[in-house]
Amino acid sequence: MSFLTLDLNLLRVFDAVMTEQNLTRAAGHLAMTQPAVSNAVKRLRESLGDELLIRTAYGVKPTPRAEALWPAVRQALAALEAAVMPETFDVSKAQATFRLAMADATAALWLPSLVRSIEKEAPGVNIRMVPLTTREPRPMLLRGDIDLAVGFFPGVAAQLSYETGSPIRHERLYSGEYVAVMRKNHPLAKDKLDLDAYCKADHLLVSFSGRAHGLVDEALAQIGRERRILLTVNQFFTAGRVVANSDLVTVLPRHLIASTGAADALVWRELPFQLPAVHLDMLWHERDGRSPAHRWLRKNLEQMSAAAQKTLPQASEANVKMEKIA
Repeated sequence: MSFLTLDLNLLRVFDAVMTEQNLTRAAGHLAMTQPAVSNAVKRLRESLGDELLIRTAYGVKPTPRAEALWPAVRQALAALEAAVMPETFDVSKAQATFRLAMADATAALWLPSLVRSIEKEAPGVNIRMVPLTTREPRPMLLRGDIDLAVGFFPGVAAQLSYETGSPIRHERLYSGEYVAVMRKNHPLAKDKLDLDAYCKADHLLVSFSGRAHGLVDEALAQIGRERRILLTVNQFFTAGRVVANSDLVTVLPRHLIASTGAADALVWRELPFQLPAVHLDMLWHERDGRSPAHRWLRKNLEQMSAAAQKTLPQASEANVKMEKIA
């Protein structure tokens, strides 16, 4: 095979198939028919002397040769795309619709500011919210079901930090802390929360899956303790309302208390055991990340996150305030 005789259009098809891991989705992305994509892959196989892509029940799986080749192809195509795309981008004239996945509490905090930015700067941009019901949004991004996911994805973020070749990109927007949340005048709100009292209380767990076991339960198990989860809910808003009107205790990221809609009826206390920090990450697919409109959207979310952190009281100040209220 001579590079001079290689049809470079085949590399564009190869990049799309590697990105999507599915011939049908790649065809849709390229505005081609599925047979045309299959034929292009066949021609590239013949040119390179390697199977490249092996069919599976869920799509295609790349061979080691394909995995080794893809980063160079992707980098070259990205450089070409950047060279031929217009240098200027007028967001006021952009026409785009983005599908975002967030938990209800995150959406409640971020969407008002995002809508104001759209109304002011990008009147042609539309947002469609998709329920976030998992800590693993990568399949949704790979399938093209969503354009951006924002939330707490500890396993995904850790894996992407050292994984090479993944088309999923991520950025940390915020790092915060978990706290115990309860209603005003709750018996446990009078003093510093101790471990025995915490474990004896009845608890509410925010669980997207309905599974009555979470990060807190894992931390308690490590020190030989456990708690009773009386109720699980799948929305932070619901959690706030229930806790504000009962003796249940829940654990929430401190920055999300305001988004429950019941912050005035709630107080929080530092947990009597250690939990890892809670991180808010933004995930997207590299095929979407190249779009100027998508970059504008991510930049807005970065700015909103920075602004939100500035308005959040320091832990010591906030806790003193809560103790005075209680």
